[in-house]
Amino acid sequence: MAGVSGKLGTVREYLFMALVAAAVTFLLVPLVRRFAIRIGAMPEVRERDVHTTPIPRLGGLAMYGGLVAGLLVAGQLAKTGAVLAVDKTIVALIVAGGLITFTGFLDDWWGMDPFIKLGGQIAAAGTLVYFDLRLIWLPLPSSWGGSYGLDSLLSTVITILIVVIAINAVNFVDGLDGLAAGTVAIAAAATWTYSVFLDQAVEQNRINATAAITAILIGVCLGFLPHNFHPSKIFMGDTGAMLLGLVLASSLISVTSVDLSTMGDINKFGVLLPLLLPVAVLVLPLTDLITAVVRRTSMGLSPFAPDRGHLHHRLLDTGASQRQTVLIMYAWSALFAFGLVTMSVWGVPFLLFPVVILLAIGLLLLVALPRWRNRGAPHSSARPKRPDDDDDGPPTGPMPPIPPSGEVTQQVRRPDQGTVQSFRHNP
Repeated sequence: MAGVSGKLGTVREYLFMALVAAAVTFLLVPLVRRFAIRIGAMPEVRERDVHTTPIPRLGGLAMYGGLVAGLLVAGQLAKTGAVLAVDKTIVALIVAGGLITFTGFLDDWWGMDPFIKLGGQIAAAGTLVYFDLRLIWLPLPSSWGGSYGLDSLLSTVITILIVVIAINAVNFVDGLDGLAAGTVAIAAAATWTYSVFLDQAVEQNRINATAAITAILIGVCLGFLPHNFHPSKIFMGDTGAMLLGLVLASSLISVTSVDLSTMGDINKFGVLLPLLLPVAVLVLPLTDLITAVVRRTSMGLSPFAPDRGHLHHRLLDTGASQRQTVLIMYAWSALFAFGLVTMSVWGVPFLLFPVVILLAIGLLLLVALPRWRNRGAPHSSARPKRPDDDDDGPPTGPMPPIPPSGEVTQQVRRPDQGTVQSFRHNP
């Protein structure tokens, strides 16, 4: 009974830190939105954009505030705090998260050369390595020679590579209202579920650290989603997308570096699950990233060159609305992530994993049926306008620009022309 009570107490700690992260993120978003508008971090609509009015970015600043609050609270809790203190996870995520958030902030505000931004991503990943939040071995079956230990150099290179790939994968998928935040929340929830079940058989700091990181990440995403779901009032921008990718990668690195010899009966279909889980929870962003790189390079363009060929653009072209597209991609992510975790926990044969893949493909085929029925119609112009496609900003409309101090703007309607004329005067 004492063991069960202790596990329930730990789960309550996870829920508490998630609630703190969600509350702080939710409350900071309106302040960040006003700040973004004041400094002009709401660029003009681009041709590839889905929204039709300028919307402020920098939502990642609020997400970073929620992350820091969740980590600081977690550090004060009984069991979780002791685990995070040993692994220096709190300091690692605050410093690396701050660096990647600052990089995204500069990119969202002024714009940044892709290779300079890549340098910031590598620096943030290197910070995690500096604080020993790194991949220390690769879990492999005994028939493949067993777990493969990584030396310092190889561990550093692979860890940085994983973090940079995850950062860009999440950044690439951030193209519709609520898509990136919801997808990362689903991925974090699957990783959290796996780590909690694994914690029943493994008494390791890495497992508890993974559960804590993902719990806080879930809270950050859920706190931001009410402001970001269609119609969005604010975008997370690169500031938030890169932060989410960094934190998610940190949790996956932690859960992958588990001592496989102590797993017991949790991992029912072989020791490959710790390697498959990161791929499963990131299947949507990774698919979008890979196809985008192949598409752009095959056309002689830079892999960082923007275009309108992402998965969510293709779903929109089938006739789905923004909300429908986002929910479909949520379902696709959940099928892969939770399908793999469920098979591990319940001991379902690994051969059934292709069934999950077929279900995910079936979802896309169902959505594509309207497109096939109207094969002769143009790509995007054939898509009928839906009521929930309205992307004119929040219900109250976008916030007006803030006039200089002491200056007042008035609007006068001219009856003869039926127009509104604006003029300024100093009171």
